[in-house]
Parts: sequence; structure tokens; C-alpha cells
Amino acid sequence: MTALILRPATGAEGPLLADLRVRAMRPSLEAVGRFDPLRARSRFLDGFDPAVTRVILVDGAIAGFLVLRPRADHLYLDHLYLDPELQGAGLGRAAVAQAKAEAKAAGLPLRLMALRDSPANGFYLAQGFRKTGEEPMDILYEWTPGTA
Repeated sequence: MTALILRPATGAEGPLLADLRVRAMRPSLEAVGRFDPLRARSRFLDGFDPAVTRVILVDGAIAGFLVLRPRADHLYLDHLYLDPELQGAGLGRAAVAQAKAEAKAAGLPLRLMALRDSPANGFYLAQGFRKTGEEPMDILYEWTPGTA
């Protein structure tokens, strides 16, 4: 795998990133009977903020993106999506490691939620997150600096 490069997103990249999100989420949303590409796309674009969005590049091409939102008492990993063809190559682990490093530098926990029954749940548990709660469609997680 080529080294992970993160760069700030531009406002013009919103639609491209929304499409990537739809491709990445499709299997999980289909599994729970909730795949609606228009809803998935608009849900991302309605809250798109390039100031907190970073594009993941591999060999100069967009491989994915993450959204890390600062909150008063934590950092919130709002989105982490990779092109489905590039999943399993360590990019997600590298992106989470970067987010964890930022949380550690800020002395804050890193929180997120993952769609119930999605493979993402196992991924986040393997990255040292612990389950902190549940909502009807999502599982809540937290990683605290000083833990695995």
C-alpha cells in the first residue's frame, strides 16, 4: 500500500464525495433494507463542510475521505468512507490512526457511530474503540487517549 496522504477537501468536491459515500455504504444499507441513494447522497451534502473534511489520496487519486468535527468535549469522526475497491488495504486503519493522533494531541476522546450490523462495527472495535451506547439504527463508540 502506498502511504496515506490526507489533504483538505474543497467545496467543489462535495458531490464527488457524496457519490463515494453512496458506493461505500450501499452493501450495509442494502443489508438493513434502507438503501436509498438519493437520501444517502443528500444526507451527506446537507452537512458537508470542507473545513472539517479531508480527502484520502493514494497515488494522487481520491481513495476516500474522513470528516473530523471538533466538539467541546471530544472529536467526532462523522464520516470515514473508502472506495469499495480499496477497502481492506489498511487505508482505514491509517485514517483512524491519524484521527486518534489528533484526539490525543487535543487531550480529547474520539467518538463516532456506525450503522448497526455493518462490518464497520468490527473494524472500529479492532481499532480500540469501545461501545458506549445504541440507537435504533446505530452503535455509538469512543476511543480515549491512553487506550489501545
